Amino acid sequence: MNIKTDKNILVTGAAGFLGSHLCEALLKKGNNVIGVDNLSSGSLLNIKDLLGLEQFNFIEHDVIEYLEIKCDEIYNLACPASPVQYQSNPIGTLKTNVFGASNLLELALKNQAKIFQASTSEVYGDPLEHPQKESYWGNVNPVGLRSCYDEGKRCAETLFFDYQRKHKTEIRVARIFNTYGPKMKSDDGRVVSNFIVQALENKPLTVYGEGLQTRSFCYVDDLIRGFILLMDHQEFKGPVNLGNPVEFTMIELAKKVLNITSSISKIEYEDLPLDDPKKRKPNIDLAFKELNWKPDIHLEEGLKKTIEYFKGLV
Repeated sequence: MNIKTDKNILVTGAAGFLGSHLCEALLKKGNNVIGVDNLSSGSLLNIKDLLGLEQFNFIEHDVIEYLEIKCDEIYNLACPASPVQYQSNPIGTLKTNVFGASNLLELALKNQAKIFQASTSEVYGDPLEHPQKESYWGNVNPVGLRSCYDEGKRCAETLFFDYQRKHKTEIRVARIFNTYGPKMKSDDGRVVSNFIVQALENKPLTVYGEGLQTRSFCYVDDLIRGFILLMDHQEFKGPVNLGNPVEFTMIELAKKVLNITSSISKIEYEDLPLDDPKKRKPNIDLAFKELNWKPDIHLEEGLKKTIEYFKGLV
C-alpha cells in the first residue's frame, strides 16, 4: 500500500508518452500530482485513468506562458520529442524549450522547489565521440532542421545551470536516449513505433540509408525509474545520461519486430534524413555510480509489451 504524502509535484508534458508514465509512477508513490499539457502532441487518452483520482489535477496550459501554482517539485517534460512533431512547428518547439524552461525555473525559484529538466541525447548532435559521455560537448548543427529541438534543449540546460549558480536553484538534468513503450503515438515518426505499426499492418518497414545507423533503446519503465532516482537524490544534479547502452542497427531492430509480430512485411530503403545521427549510444557509468541505475528490461521483452499495446490501436 502506498502512503499518501503532502508533496505537490508539477509535471509538464503530463499527457505525453513519458509524462503520462511519470504521473502514474508518482501517484503510485502517494504524491499529489498536477499535470500540465497544452495537448499539442500529448493526448488526454494517455491520462484517462488518472483524471478521476483525488490526488491528480490536470491543467491545459502552454508553458510558453507563465503559470502561477504552488508546488514542491517540478518535472519539465514539455516539448514534442519526435522529429516529425518538433519539426512541424519549429518556432513553437524552440520557444517551448527556452521560454518554457525560463518560466518553470522562475516558478521553482518562487516556490523554492526542486526542478527536473528532461533533456536529450540530441544535445550531442551527430556525435564524434562514441559512446557519448556527459563530458562530451557535442557536434550540433545550429541552423538545421533539427536545431529547434537540439539547440533548444542545449539552451534549456544552460538556463538550468545558470539558475543553479546564480540563485542556488536545486536542479536535476537528465539526458534521455531513445525510449519506447506503451502510449507512444502511432504516427510520431519514431523508429520503434514506425516499425511496429508497419509490421502489424503488413506494410513495408521503412529503413533509411543502409540501415546501419545505430540506436540504443530503453524501455519506458526503466527510464521513469531513473527520473525519480535522480530527483530524489540529495546532491547529484547531473547532467546524466539515462538510456540503454546495448546498441542495435536499424536492420537488426526491423528484423526483431518482424520476428515478434510474425509479419509478412518486407524492408524498403529510403534516403537518410538530413542531420540524422549515425550512432547513438550512452555511456551510463555516471548514472550507475551516482544513482545505482541501469536498465533491466531487454529489448525483446520491451518490444513484446509495446507490440501488445499497438495491437489495441492498429
